[in-house]
Amino acid sequence: MMAVGRGLTLANVGVPAGTWRWAALGFALLALAAAVLAVMTPDAARWAGVMLLAGIGVVASIFLYAVWPKESLQTADARRISEAAARANVAWAITDPDGAVLDCNGVYRRMADATEGEAASPPELALAGEPSAGVLYRLSRSAADGAAREESFQVAPGLEIVVAVRPLSSRQTVWWFTPRLAARRPPTPSAIAASGEPAADPGIGDVFRDAPVGMAFADASGNLVEANGAFASFFSAQDALAGRNVEALVESADRAGVHDLIATGAAGSIELRAAGQDERTAELFVHPMKDGRIILYLVDVSEQKALETKFAQSQKMQAVGELAGGVAHDFNNLLTVIIGNSEFLLMRHQAGDPSFKEINEIQQNALRAANLVGQLLAFSRKQTLQPKVLALRDIVGETAVMLKRLLREGVNLELDHGADLWPIYADEVQLQNVIINLAVNARDAMPTGGTVTVRTANEQVTADAELGTAIMPAGDYVRIEVADTGIGISKEHRGKVFDPFFTTKPKGQGTGLGLATVYGIVKQSGGFITVDSEIGRGTAFRIFLPRHRPEASAASTTEPERAIPRDVTGQDTILLVEDEEAVRSFAARALRMRGYEVLEASGGDEALEIVRQHPNAIHLLVTDVVMPNMDGPTLVRAAKKLRPAMAVIFMSGYAEEAFRRHDEKAEELHFLPKPFGLKQLAAKVKDVLSGTPAP
Repeated sequence: MMAVGRGLTLANVGVPAGTWRWAALGFALLALAAAVLAVMTPDAARWAGVMLLAGIGVVASIFLYAVWPKESLQTADARRISEAAARANVAWAITDPDGAVLDCNGVYRRMADATEGEAASPPELALAGEPSAGVLYRLSRSAADGAAREESFQVAPGLEIVVAVRPLSSRQTVWWFTPRLAARRPPTPSAIAASGEPAADPGIGDVFRDAPVGMAFADASGNLVEANGAFASFFSAQDALAGRNVEALVESADRAGVHDLIATGAAGSIELRAAGQDERTAELFVHPMKDGRIILYLVDVSEQKALETKFAQSQKMQAVGELAGGVAHDFNNLLTVIIGNSEFLLMRHQAGDPSFKEINEIQQNALRAANLVGQLLAFSRKQTLQPKVLALRDIVGETAVMLKRLLREGVNLELDHGADLWPIYADEVQLQNVIINLAVNARDAMPTGGTVTVRTANEQVTADAELGTAIMPAGDYVRIEVADTGIGISKEHRGKVFDPFFTTKPKGQGTGLGLATVYGIVKQSGGFITVDSEIGRGTAFRIFLPRHRPEASAASTTEPERAIPRDVTGQDTILLVEDEEAVRSFAARALRMRGYEVLEASGGDEALEIVRQHPNAIHLLVTDVVMPNMDGPTLVRAAKKLRPAMAVIFMSGYAEEAFRRHDEKAEELHFLPKPFGLKQLAAKVKDVLSGTPAP
């Protein structure tokens, strides 16, 4: 065996170790005897000679000790290995930290097909093809980490080889290869069911086989050697994966990326999809081994990707809603001017006038545009709702009368009400719009006829439920379902049905705002909506509205007491604040026609100055909500400190709740939604001033 220790000793120059041991012992005894004689001899000359002799013995002993052929720990380990190997006919090899064989016996050489004088292959290559890749990987890792390990693998029925690695003190490792009779393994249920015989060792090991993540071993080209159950399950593999290339298991679009990752020979990861399964996504991690093979780790991230997609869809819906709300707000200002001025013109051009038809057409289309803007506001949840306690059975019954006129011949309407429906708190008109929108969509999905079914029922949700992109918390709900027997919605379109301006109808037959409006109304009412559909089997929209509990909202539904009305027509002063000049001009003209004194301001700062400086009473402040520099609520708070008795009307294209939830005295405020006409403005002002005492 080769010398494993390092350093110069007398053993290296061919002198037997026993000779040096006896010589060192003799010199030591000589030095001891000389020391004893020196003590017993009084004569100084002889004492000095004896002491000189003793000194020579001591120096000689120290020299011999220094060059004594001491065994290093690793030499001692190697000697014991050599002696044990001589007594047992087993293969052994000593490897360095890089895995190269430093020394081995003849049995190992025969196993590795190495002749005398030829460098023997490392154990991983000498055993290639015998044990599983998992066994070799674990043994190699233990050798590299300097840890002891023992593994076994079957080479023939009833015979197995035990491979043990033991670290030496110099980061070298000894490998033992011992044959023994194979122990019988307990039969697995699947093996018993198949043949009654015990199952063979899968080789990948219990930890690898039962790991919750996919694990596999492959050669340098990506051809699989072994894979555990999680790896095979992700790719829905019915047959063994051994011998198949990883690239063949993934979608064609991902194959180039997998090929490049494996070809680099370096650690890395890539996101991929299983072939034929677009909904299955995983992260594949590649880790190279020293012998050129690779380990593959597969983490299924399908659920995570689905959540990311839902979150992105939710964010998109929110962003589109914000955009729609902003556009609707600005557009409402334009419509206010168009509707108001067309009413002025109609006052001068009555029916029979040559211009009446054109002016009336302008007004009617402006009103249609206002309805369209209302749908945008409904989607963005910025419309004004007037909720109240409703009995759903009555609402559906009233709506059914209108639906029967809307559904064409061949389309039947069926109602299915649950017993003892709980009350809900919602806007009656908007809820009817929701049911009508869904029913009309159902009608259009059945060109050859069919049945539209409206079902209602109480629903107790005991745990948080996932509905589309939202999570519906546990609680009591009233469910409204509108189902049809039509053509259904394809999978790729199902996730877009609530997007504004998305429609599958032919051009000119739909704006794509119907379902977006439904979605906005339901969400603004605190409810949830989901859709189930299958091509050729129809579609079902389900709405869940929270159960109304009277004790929780009794205080909020109480109407404030109103003062005794008084006739103030043409006697009051109104401060009108609007940054849009056209809107302000129309509103001021309309109010002056009714006899009011109107003070105009283009912004909050200017209005506040008028409140401070005006010498007479200001009975009413009519202000826009959204204005530059100082918005409406800020203006009102400042003005109320100066004139507490002044009544307030807010004008806005946004929802009433947008400013009410930020004011502690919201019950004293009034709201006029844009767009409005002459009659709406005059009626609102008269109503507010009639119930407000003079300042």
